Amino acid sequence: MKNDKQGIKLTYREAVRQAIREAMQKDERVFLMGEDVGRYGGAYAVSMGLLEEFGPERIRDTPLSESTFVGTGIGAALGGMRPIVEIMTVNFSLLAMDQIVNNAAKYLHMSGGQFNVPLVIRMATGGGRQLAAQHSHSLEGWDAHIPGIKVLTPATIEDARGMLWTALEDPDPVLIFEHAGLYNMSGEISPNAGPVDIDQARIRRHGSDLTIISYSASLFKALDAAQALSEEGIEAEVIDLRTLRPLDDRTFLDSVTKTHRALIVDEGWRSGSISAEVSARIMEGAFYDLDTPVERICSAEVPMPYARHMEQAALPQVETIITTVRRMVQPHG
Repeated sequence: MKNDKQGIKLTYREAVRQAIREAMQKDERVFLMGEDVGRYGGAYAVSMGLLEEFGPERIRDTPLSESTFVGTGIGAALGGMRPIVEIMTVNFSLLAMDQIVNNAAKYLHMSGGQFNVPLVIRMATGGGRQLAAQHSHSLEGWDAHIPGIKVLTPATIEDARGMLWTALEDPDPVLIFEHAGLYNMSGEISPNAGPVDIDQARIRRHGSDLTIISYSASLFKALDAAQALSEEGIEAEVIDLRTLRPLDDRTFLDSVTKTHRALIVDEGWRSGSISAEVSARIMEGAFYDLDTPVERICSAEVPMPYARHMEQAALPQVETIITTVRRMVQPHG
């Protein structure tokens, strides 16, 4: 639906679909493959209608075999195509980790710089929808550990649309983690919106008392907490990391140098998480600017429960962020 004054209103799901559609219109080498992406329209309805528009040669349903179709995508990329591979849920990407880690991420290095793998892999991530322990985790921090790939986590409508375009232009593998809880989120973007950079974090809210660093769906919990804290006179700066590999250190280090406090909100498990990496980099780059230790709010280190009240208890929540920030900004000594 178009509003001439305020831009185009669409959902996160529609933004991703539009990005796929326009990429396929622009470049005949682009095609989409994955489980149920064709007739069914995708597990999260992202590719609904694309089969009718582009046909089975470019919207390809695959067998239930993640390793096989990710490997096929790698081969297609090496052959000059621009494949978009959809893995239904991040948990299932573990079945394709050999292809991602040992092949896609390493071809350029092991070929002495001769072979790029321009492959884009999309997958749903995150909890909060009562899909229990095999469909609800946030494993993007694991992939951010791997050299040779980029890891993107679009939170906004603009990034959901624009990051895919930029990823398709990258000569090397790019993994895009779309939080399943955001697919129904709606918003407006410019009718002229296009590719966006994938190199820099964004300050989504300016503040002076503390820096909250987050990404994906947790970004909106951080923003809600910051708004509530503002009414108490506490101004939190909120940073959206956007890309987890490579991390844009400069943006959050500059912010921490200004606010002197940092809280990281990460839906992944605490141990070995992206929040642990960000915390370490703050210690390395801004230790003497800190007025209080860096803190983290992560998911409980358990398989994600099905029961709603237990799932919500396991995930980072706005109230927890507010309580933690209040404690961190209290005068010490």
